[in-house]
Amino acid sequence: MGPERFVLCFGDIAEHAAWVAQAAARARPFASRDAMIAAFATAVREAEPDRQLDLLRSHPDLAGKAARAGEITADSRREQSGAGLDSLDAEEFTRFTMLNERYRRTFGFPFILAVKGATKQRILAAFESRLGNSPDAERATALSQVLCIIRFRIEERVLHDG
Repeated sequence: MGPERFVLCFGDIAEHAAWVAQAAARARPFASRDAMIAAFATAVREAEPDRQLDLLRSHPDLAGKAARAGEITADSRREQSGAGLDSLDAEEFTRFTMLNERYRRTFGFPFILAVKGATKQRILAAFESRLGNSPDAERATALSQVLCIIRFRIEERVLHDG
């Protein structure tokens, strides 16, 4: 697979950031799916801090207005739905909205959590816990969650090589 086709197939792995796939493509060919995942992780880790921040800011709020309006990527919609975030009652939606707003005011980017396999309760507990982090610690945590999301998405699309 050439670099253009690779980016066409995997450019949406990192939320609205095809540059991650473009950078990962330079490491082709991959010896394994794990090597591909590592190339995506390296692309994110080696990016300039402003580019990393743009990547964080490109993620949607969990259970936010864009999600309710269907204005998020198919991957995000599937992941949030799997965690039950598409079926919140009014009280839960209000709580998520309040936490999303507080988190954005505090850190300048949306709360990011790899929600695959998570429950609403676990997500809310993570929200509450992480609001106490320092800005540097939270940025590092958010980036590590982005890498988890990337891993999950690649694992879903690329058959295991063994």
